[in-house]
Amino acid sequence: MTESSISSQPSSHPSSHPYDALTPDRVIDCVESLGLLSDARIFPLNSYENRVYQVGIDEAQPLIAKFYRPGRWSDAQINEEHQFALELADAEIPVVAPLVFDGQTLHEAHGFRFALFPRRGGHQIELDNFDHLEQVGTMLGRIHAMGAARPFEHRTSLSLQRFAIDSREFILGGDFLPRENVDAYATTTTHIIEQITPILAQDWTTLRLHGDCHSGNFLWRDETPWFVDLDDCLQGPAIQDIWMLISGDRAEATAYLDTVVEGYETFYPFDPAQLQLIEPLRGLRQMHHAAWLARRWEDPAFPMAFPWFNTPRYWAEHILALREQLSALQEPPLTLGAV
Repeated sequence: MTESSISSQPSSHPSSHPYDALTPDRVIDCVESLGLLSDARIFPLNSYENRVYQVGIDEAQPLIAKFYRPGRWSDAQINEEHQFALELADAEIPVVAPLVFDGQTLHEAHGFRFALFPRRGGHQIELDNFDHLEQVGTMLGRIHAMGAARPFEHRTSLSLQRFAIDSREFILGGDFLPRENVDAYATTTTHIIEQITPILAQDWTTLRLHGDCHSGNFLWRDETPWFVDLDDCLQGPAIQDIWMLISGDRAEATAYLDTVVEGYETFYPFDPAQLQLIEPLRGLRQMHHAAWLARRWEDPAFPMAFPWFNTPRYWAEHILALREQLSALQEPPLTLGAV
């Protein structure tokens, strides 16, 4: 199955966006194509890049159905994500892995690719709770120990080109920035890329990563942090899975970092040299996030979910944040045990 065939819409259902064809009946039909019987109860969950629903199953627990954005990942990339999740789950690492039907985790029906997952309840992790942070660090150490066993073959790698240069070019090439902000954005992002380039160009050890370890991708359940989404898993340096757990002023950030690393090193060694990557990676994420919103702006779900985006105020504040990040790149990196 090619990406072009996945992205095409059924001729009987003209649509301004691929997900417009994903009606509740289609969701149920897709789930039931795997031999399940739905009780027709559907509840949409917060997800913008993909579409995710809780679907009731007759005389059984509800399942989570995830419909992948057409054309974003190849089948090989999605299957590699699934295999990584299953590998971690088999090692009893608390990751919500896809369910297997007839030996497959990725399925196709009505022009959509989808996977089913068990439902896991829980509440949001508290990143200012040192017990929570240490346990997250422990689980990340276990994940990275397995992630280092072999590289991804099909998933993308964390790169300056993809996250910064391509993002900058997309924003400048589109009708997004107010005219009065174009020069400021272009200049600031040029300086950020110049600062980041020699740091990222060093020969960093990379491994298979979760890739997007923010608090929204964890559930706290049974006194354990569960990793609930590997949609952005990639090949990159270990610190990518750690820096988003660290916040606050320098003293607070150091205390949080020490706590995460203490748990992490129970299972995998931490390379303190990678601490110099934290601010460059933060800069990449800021630039990439703005471009992500811009790239998805034609999806009707995005203007509804992010009404503040693409306003003059948004761009002024984004450029200010980038300037502050440029200043942060001049500061010495965090160090372990500095407080």
